[in-house]
Amino acid sequence: MQVLTVTIVKPEATNFILGQSHFIKSVEDLHEAMVGTVPGIKFGLAFCEASGKRLVRRSGTDADLVELACRNATAIGAGHSFVIFLGDGFYPVNVLNAIKAVPEVCRIFCATANPTQILVAETEQGRGILGVVDGFPPLGVENEEDVQWRKDLLRAIGYKA
Repeated sequence: MQVLTVTIVKPEATNFILGQSHFIKSVEDLHEAMVGTVPGIKFGLAFCEASGKRLVRRSGTDADLVELACRNATAIGAGHSFVIFLGDGFYPVNVLNAIKAVPEVCRIFCATANPTQILVAETEQGRGILGVVDGFPPLGVENEEDVQWRKDLLRAIGYKA
């Protein structure tokens, strides 16, 4: 077995979701979950088929994001993994529960805009995702001023009242 590090290539502020599913039907079900949860959402989705033709299956509402998802899914190359890139102004928190509710979805590895590396195991059979490196390590523990900043930010962007 060889362990590979695959860096997600994307624009700096672009959010994405990386997960694992178990069936080709996931492409359409994930698409429906996205548009049914946030009307007008811009996204690109790619799914690595693990048997049959073993293609990267794709869908979405934005051609550039679909292409971005396909490039990254191909680089990861792990069977039944999927990646969804979100357009500007759309965030994982708005769609994550709907994605997790798709019956074929087995797991979510990450949902982030941070620089991300995917740890991939490669064997004679294929590839599997071991985990992710999401962002950077902490530099310390928040103080009272940092707590207030966090609370103010969440209220300013509408996530807390």
